[in-house]
Amino acid sequence: MIKYSNNNQQYKYNAILVHVIFQKSAYYQGQAEFVELVCSAGARIVATFTGKRDTPHPKYFIGSGKADEIRAWVDAKGADLIVFNHDLTPTQGRNLEQFLRCQVLDRTELILNIFSQRARSYEGKLQVELAQLQHLSTRLVHGWSHLERQKGGIGLRGPGETQLETDRRLINNRIRQLHKQLDRVHKQRDQSRRSRYRAQIPTISLVGYTNAGKSTLFNYLTGAQVLADNKLFATLDPTLRRLRLATPQSLVVADTVGFIRNLPHSLVKAFRSTLEETQDAALLLHVIDAFSEERMDLITQVNKVLNSIGAEKIPQLEIYNKIDQIEGCKPRLERDSFGRICRIWLSAFNGEGIDLLRQALIEYFPAKESFRRLESIY
Repeated sequence: MIKYSNNNQQYKYNAILVHVIFQKSAYYQGQAEFVELVCSAGARIVATFTGKRDTPHPKYFIGSGKADEIRAWVDAKGADLIVFNHDLTPTQGRNLEQFLRCQVLDRTELILNIFSQRARSYEGKLQVELAQLQHLSTRLVHGWSHLERQKGGIGLRGPGETQLETDRRLINNRIRQLHKQLDRVHKQRDQSRRSRYRAQIPTISLVGYTNAGKSTLFNYLTGAQVLADNKLFATLDPTLRRLRLATPQSLVVADTVGFIRNLPHSLVKAFRSTLEETQDAALLLHVIDAFSEERMDLITQVNKVLNSIGAEKIPQLEIYNKIDQIEGCKPRLERDSFGRICRIWLSAFNGEGIDLLRQALIEYFPAKESFRRLESIY
């Protein structure tokens, strides 16, 4: 167990973190990123419990001995929240809450919580609520299992079954309403993309791991004032701005939600209209944290998400950001074996290398003034 010292910052919850190291890579989750997620959610970390297992325990995910250890700590010290750096089954989550007598969140619920705090626009709030309800709907039957056993007499329905059906109906009705509202937003975005296509204005989409500096780069390029903060998922709401180059060619730049390892499927589905800006882009600017020691793994994780949304074939220009944090690193661009610019090293924080990015965009797009994607939906 690791204890954390308190500081003067005000937090809403005291959280215990649980991180299990598995032998199988399929269960891998980074612990440092987990700490960042919890801090981004506004919780104070009072302790972290770690352990090693081959596979998850079917009842508690962790072993019964580790569960006893956590319960003893909660009884002695107190905590508002226990957060697992893994996805729990509904049964495991319920068993843990009953045994530990404390609220338990898994990784997906933690990310959904952060998204609900960050959403500001009408569309963003709809998307987050949809993702939350879709996640809840898969767990509803387990949450009411203690009432579902009350079946009543022959031909009668007990109170548990009625409550379960009522909750399921209310949730499904709200999900249908959200889908209709998001469909209207989707049609508006679709109309805007058609207009840009008819005007032959290509769209560039900023993609990358969360906290890689996408919004900072977006602001520097376009003069926008999108929130840019040093925390995970600082911005969720999609923003589009026109970018004017030193040529007749105009571009539209789209700032999109940051990716993360094993991005919950419910979020990918809910953010469909946002991610379509990436699917229909002419070029992806893949923003990479050059200072991160895990940058190669983060690149792989972003490409996995791009593949899952059908954007793996869109050309990429890798933007190695945050060179101001690397001693002796200077702005530069790199070309591939065909002489095409494939990588740019810059700092969106102080603007070093932004001129190289503009040069790359001018080089990429003037030859494509009559640009049309044959596979486009237009």
